[in-house]
Amino acid sequence: MSTRFIELAGEINQSMPRYVVAGVIHALNERSKPLRGSKICLLGVAYKKDVDDPRESPSFELMKLLAEGGAVISYNDPHIPMLPQMRHHNVPDLKSQPLTPEYLSGQDCILIATDHSAYDYDFIAEHAPLIVDTRNACADVKSGREKIYKC
Repeated sequence: MSTRFIELAGEINQSMPRYVVAGVIHALNERSKPLRGSKICLLGVAYKKDVDDPRESPSFELMKLLAEGGAVISYNDPHIPMLPQMRHHNVPDLKSQPLTPEYLSGQDCILIATDHSAYDYDFIAEHAPLIVDTRNACADVKSGREKIYKC
């Protein structure tokens, strides 16, 4: 039997982090900001919503690609207070940052990688200057929609 569809799905999944980073670059460029030197916070580093397991999470590849482009990376994940060392990724030594109004407004971009239920997306949209939403998590956000770039 041919497994081409399975192989194709794998190729698409592997290319998604580059697609998301291109979306971040586009959203920053629309605001006359380069990736290099931009402060980018990843929301959610867990593999999937509402779990504390980061294994196989695409967030690590996103961090790597963004850092290679010169971005200053941070993250928040209510389920993962500190990034663990991973076998297949060179993980930066980072701790989850609290989502205060000051922290959010000090970032150039908030990248929603995992859409945990604990996130208050209205609060995030109120304080963040730019959100790149990869999970359609901000679909019901009432104000600040002009800051949201869907990817």
